[in-house]
Amino acid sequence: MSDTAIRDHARRALEGHAWHEAYEHFTTLAEREALTAQDLEGLGEAAWWSAHPEESIDAFTRACAAYEAEGNPRRAAFVALRLAFEYADRIDSALWNGWVHRANRSLADQPESVEHGYLELALARASFERGAPDEGAQHVDNAHAIGERFNDGNLIALGRALQGASLVLASQIERGLALVDEGALQAVSGELDPYAAGSVYCITIGVCRSVADYRRAAEWTEAASRWCERQAITAFPGVCRVQRAEIKRLHGDLSEAEDEARRAVTELMAFGRMPQAGAASYEVGEVRLRLGDLDGAQEAFERAHELGHEPHPGLALVHLARGQGRAARASVATALADATDPLDRARLLAARVEIALASHDVADARQAADEIRALASTVDTRMLHAIAHQALGATLTHEGDAQGAIVELRDAVRHWIDLDAPFEAAQARRWLSVAYRSAGDEGSAAMELRAAAAAFQRLDARIETDRCEELLRAGSEAGRRVTRTFMFTDIVGSTDLIQTIGDEAWEDILRWHDETLLTLVGSHGGEAVHGTGDGLFASFAEPAAAIECAVAIQRRLADHRRRNGFAPKVRIGLHEGSATVFGDDYAGLDVHEAARVGALAQGGEILATESTGAAGSQPHPWADAREVALKGISEPVRVVTIDWRAG
Repeated sequence: MSDTAIRDHARRALEGHAWHEAYEHFTTLAEREALTAQDLEGLGEAAWWSAHPEESIDAFTRACAAYEAEGNPRRAAFVALRLAFEYADRIDSALWNGWVHRANRSLADQPESVEHGYLELALARASFERGAPDEGAQHVDNAHAIGERFNDGNLIALGRALQGASLVLASQIERGLALVDEGALQAVSGELDPYAAGSVYCITIGVCRSVADYRRAAEWTEAASRWCERQAITAFPGVCRVQRAEIKRLHGDLSEAEDEARRAVTELMAFGRMPQAGAASYEVGEVRLRLGDLDGAQEAFERAHELGHEPHPGLALVHLARGQGRAARASVATALADATDPLDRARLLAARVEIALASHDVADARQAADEIRALASTVDTRMLHAIAHQALGATLTHEGDAQGAIVELRDAVRHWIDLDAPFEAAQARRWLSVAYRSAGDEGSAAMELRAAAAAFQRLDARIETDRCEELLRAGSEAGRRVTRTFMFTDIVGSTDLIQTIGDEAWEDILRWHDETLLTLVGSHGGEAVHGTGDGLFASFAEPAAAIECAVAIQRRLADHRRRNGFAPKVRIGLHEGSATVFGDDYAGLDVHEAARVGALAQGGEILATESTGAAGSQPHPWADAREVALKGISEPVRVVTIDWRAG
């Protein structure tokens, strides 16, 4: 076949979006050294859509030089800008900047053209990335105006979508979303070139996610999927699969979500888009976490981090599920330090609530819940309201306000159902069951638990299913108000100790510590409620038993230190009060007070509220009575130190 015939076949295939066929024909021309500038651009396009990214970059680079040699600066600039955007998506800043300047130079002496509009889009992106939104919005307006003057549909749609994104960024959400929708409609209606259409879709999903409008995102994702099928496009790298995976995961299609995310990781890494590949790996982790595969989730979250994507709150919640509360708390605090996107921040804060409540730090949970509520009042979306209601409801349950918790959690369930988010709705139902039991409504509690357990079972969410079934087995025992003496222990300086002796030796010490404390709690008639990572939460029927156990713990540690040269320093806090039973845990402000007393103690010290010490300190005297302020407790509290060396 002649070069002319091959070229004709290649160009027809390209026009018909037969990407692989076009790629093969253009490659044949390349082997014969018969490619024109237009052919090189065609090869770049075909290679890109048929998943040969490096060959695409090479062909576009050669096409730009060939257009310049042919004296076609406008087309050279267009290809240079295509390369610029590709390098921008790869986070290759120097190459992105270089190609933008090259395009600018090519167009410097040219009359206004469509290519000037694309240059304005590149300048807009640069402005937005350096934190100059007003300047960026002006460049977007310029691009849109040029598109309208030259009746270029691609440029008009891109400009319109970016105008909408700028308005959303400026908190003009409804006006912005209307423009984004208009641009997206042009994209999925087949009016645009594939690359422009995919870019508009990328902008659309990004804007929807920024305001937590997942219903809108799902509608456009479905429309975009149909568009991809019509255009013979398997994926738009960096966009389609990651967003589809996130939406499928939200809607409970966990298997399909993981498949999409895993394919996205492979495709995106091939295109050199590592942060986006990290986002895809994070989605794999979210699915594995829901399924109860903690090892698989941790591996995926850590891979996301390696690729440049934030691994939290997912990884922090894995730490929490493993009983590593301190690591979970520290991870979320670090991630929150520079989280500015409202939805990302709300998700981190929701994890902070869960982690704080697990360690009975109600004050920290309340602070995080209040911040989520403030975010939801600023960015008025159903998802943020769902997160806010659930966080506040869970916190109110621990604060002992059952009726207030019921109101918040019922709203959370309704919002999650409206969002078609079955996993989150089931989580809210589980919390709601706890609130109902605290209010003495066992019938409603059991009904919510059965609904939650059924939903988790359908999703194959093993850990969550087990939690619901455990609460169902607890029956009317859960929700009872009881009076107990609560003990919190904690190893002091554990982080420094790990760094000094290493992980393996630390695990041996922690194992001995846990076995010792569990044995002593049991022998003193106590109940080991759960571990706290480096310590233990336990409860006792009477203050005297709790104090005797605390003294025995400190004496056992001191004896081991004398005989073996080392034992970790442990602080212990005690407080008698009332709490609500739910499952194998307790909730209430008195539990929180006990935890705060424990946090105030020093290594080797037993600190108790004065009323607790007075009720059960004999034959162990107490001293150093003083008034202290405890985080989350409105009034000062009097505490004493139990002298475990005496008696």
